[in-house]
Amino acid sequence: MDNKPTSAPDSSAVRVALWRAMHVQVDSLPHILEDEIGLQLANPDSDWRQRQDMHPQGTSGYRASIVGRARVIEDLVIEKMNQGINQYVILGAGLDTFAQRRPDLASKLQIFEIDQPETQDWKRRRLTELGFGIPDNLHLVPVNFEAGDSWPEKLIASGFDVKKPALIASTGVSPYLSKEANLMTLRQIAKFAPGSILAMTFILTLELIDAEERALHQMVYERARAAGTPFISFFAPSEIMELAREAGFKTANHISRDDIIQRYFTGRSDGLKPSSGEEFLVATT
Repeated sequence: MDNKPTSAPDSSAVRVALWRAMHVQVDSLPHILEDEIGLQLANPDSDWRQRQDMHPQGTSGYRASIVGRARVIEDLVIEKMNQGINQYVILGAGLDTFAQRRPDLASKLQIFEIDQPETQDWKRRRLTELGFGIPDNLHLVPVNFEAGDSWPEKLIASGFDVKKPALIASTGVSPYLSKEANLMTLRQIAKFAPGSILAMTFILTLELIDAEERALHQMVYERARAAGTPFISFFAPSEIMELAREAGFKTANHISRDDIIQRYFTGRSDGLKPSSGEEFLVATT
């Protein structure tokens, strides 16, 4: 790999970026999401598509889940922009490329990407190297969670207006947090200005996952544990919605995998559809 920075995002963030690029490169039209910029950021070895976790058929369900959830968020951004919200917060941003892919939308927003300091330093460097730069409305907010940094305080210090509502997106984060930490995060967001909306993915408890996919999920969980990034929290939809209400949200709703399939994956010639397991909480303050 040429000129790879010494610090880089974690392997799961890179995998998400590569799967999004794989969707464009191997799946049939229409594409759920067009994103090969994350691939440019990641700058993997030339044989990256030969990786075991990039197998076109073997990982198609996970790939579909990744682009499906990204599309849910993107459509929600557009909907809320049309309702007057112009602050967009991305928790655990990783290699998110919304600001680069959709400048037509991003130019009308204040975008706050929250992640670990080393990841933010790496991303800032890569965006500069690729010629995208960091526009004034894109705020890379470094938060050292292990040192106990308060991400709401860091957000405010980066120019976030607490008096105005915001859209907060959190995808692929909740499984790595304890239920207590998830509740704390929900309580923090529930204090945002009235009219704010949170879209957060969560992983279903194993018995709610399709029976034919459970063994594969268990294997993924074992690999995550072996890699030092274990999945900690799993929820039933009713449980995560109750947790949001306990945290202080006015409304809490559930977007299921079936909802996502119906929105984006019906009638596809390639039969692509998300694997079972990951679904959405959508809650408003």
